Amino acid sequence: MKFLKKTFKLILVLIISYILFKGALFIYLKSTPSLEIGDVNNILLYDSKKKLFFQGNESKQWVDLKNISKYVKDATIYTEDKHFYNHKGFDYLRIIKAGMINISKGKTTQGASTITQQYAKNLFLDFDKTWERKWKEMWYTIRIENDYSKDEILEGYLNTINYGHGMYGIENAAQFYFNKSAKDLTLAEATMITGIPKSPSNYSPLVDFDTAKKRQALVLKALVDNKIITEEESAQAYDEQLNLVGKTDEEDLSTIMYYQDAAMSELEKIDSIPRSLIETGGLKIYTTLDLNSQSILETAIKNSIPEDSQAQVAAVIMNPNNGEVLALTGGKNYNESSFNRAIDSKRQVGSTMKPYLYYTALENGFTSSSSFTSEKTTFNFENNQSYTPKNNNDAYGNKPISMGTAIAYSENIYAVKTHLFLGEDALINTARRVGITSKLEKIPSLPLGTNEIGILEMAGGYSTFANLGYQITPHLITKIEDKNGNVLYEYKDTKKLVLNKSICFILNNLLTATYDKDYIDYNYPTAIGIASKMTHKYALKSGTTDTDNWNIGFNSELLTAVWVGYDDNTKLQPKEYKYSQNIWLNSMEESLKGKDDCWYEVPENISTVLVEPISGRLATESDTKKKAMYFIKGTEPSIATQVFDEKIQDHTAT
Repeated sequence: MKFLKKTFKLILVLIISYILFKGALFIYLKSTPSLEIGDVNNILLYDSKKKLFFQGNESKQWVDLKNISKYVKDATIYTEDKHFYNHKGFDYLRIIKAGMINISKGKTTQGASTITQQYAKNLFLDFDKTWERKWKEMWYTIRIENDYSKDEILEGYLNTINYGHGMYGIENAAQFYFNKSAKDLTLAEATMITGIPKSPSNYSPLVDFDTAKKRQALVLKALVDNKIITEEESAQAYDEQLNLVGKTDEEDLSTIMYYQDAAMSELEKIDSIPRSLIETGGLKIYTTLDLNSQSILETAIKNSIPEDSQAQVAAVIMNPNNGEVLALTGGKNYNESSFNRAIDSKRQVGSTMKPYLYYTALENGFTSSSSFTSEKTTFNFENNQSYTPKNNNDAYGNKPISMGTAIAYSENIYAVKTHLFLGEDALINTARRVGITSKLEKIPSLPLGTNEIGILEMAGGYSTFANLGYQITPHLITKIEDKNGNVLYEYKDTKKLVLNKSICFILNNLLTATYDKDYIDYNYPTAIGIASKMTHKYALKSGTTDTDNWNIGFNSELLTAVWVGYDDNTKLQPKEYKYSQNIWLNSMEESLKGKDDCWYEVPENISTVLVEPISGRLATESDTKKKAMYFIKGTEPSIATQVFDEKIQDHTAT
């Protein structure tokens, strides 16, 4: 009897507590302003001409629920939350069932989120799996259910959900996938689209059609099980041939979403813009995007990499004088892969590391004519360590060669000798000065690009050469305003002089050796194959490893950096090493079409001397090749100029 009384009291206390809690919650919610969801995640991105090119979670084309196909509404409800109209934000029976299944299997295989919970998460929260986020999701769910009707919640959910390929909202998705309005979607089209949001990168029919069809079959089965359609209707819908379009009626650029992702990534790193404002406020973001440059870059990629190739690309076109990123891509096609290699990947940079070394050498007494012997070399170190680099194609001149020749051929022996002569800290110090922040190891192979660096870092570093000594910050955002037009952020030019103008001028001219026929001798300049296609003068350097191929080149107004390789580090085939070079060439040439040469004026402290280009020695009347080279006044070569001592500090060459 005592047990029954205690049980009764406990139940009574729980009931009263629940009633009091519900009452207090009701009073609080009624006294609190309605949760504003109209501007949540409304991110507007504008290009350099202030033309809107992306709009975030508030759809570009918000459609009323009555203008959305019944098939879409039914498919969404019976796939995601079949008790949607009967609960107050949480499906407790489903939560219990999912919990029991997950416990029995020892891992999370079942979810129990309702449409309202997903709507709250999409609007206000990130996707970190923390208890704090779960509590916030619960609270936002309660408030949304209190402030809005079920139809309003469903309408908002369908207009803000991610349907893949940057398409937020059912109207945008319908136009993108099928070139029709959301109200006109057939059962087959609706069930295909409805299957995408669970995992847009996997279930998009443009990414993997077979996997998308399997997902569509599950959506159709849910409709059959709930007696919304018949088995016959399901079979007909599954067999219906879908006319997939996969493009918008605005900018048909499959790479522009990489730029958008990069801009959003930059937004999140701006300290003056609170995360809460990004999540809950309407923002207007003005970017440096030049749609013409983006189109040029995308066309160059399409024309250079075969459609059936699995090789990927990262590339940027930027203004080296102020760091404005005019175009960017992190892959060949966002519809096929949304992984952004331009901001989320670092790769071995190969010989594109060498210009940092040669600037360092020029700053420390080397000249355009400074020479080392090109020969097979083993470098011996303490503790019986040794290092034997090889030149490309195992080609050696077995004679003294100039810095210009070393750059033309991308000579590894010359680079390592220079690196060790200067000391292994010297190259790292220069790289840091121009903005390279990635890890760099003090190793003999550092100038050969064995460390991994991101493409924006490399573009920023080369910009310092292009603008004659100023470190700049590559950036995509120039200004941010709130929904009322109040300026919240403006990019401040932070460039500072870190290198010597005259030395940069000399280096930039040396980098034209990569396509200069005057350097044809025991080897060929690395870019000689595209020399005849160039209508402008450029500084250019390539970088090659077994798995990576880079080309970075510039003049005084424009810089383009391109990487090509495989995500799984598959070795590049010989023909694939041309992809990056062709993308670079086509991007630069098309961008500068019809424009005058943008090269550099000779500084007053620079003298011009005729030299024999291969050796770098002062030219004589008997030389068949004579080339004008640049030198700081007082450092010009003379007849007595000798090859540097082949004893590299404490290291021996054998």
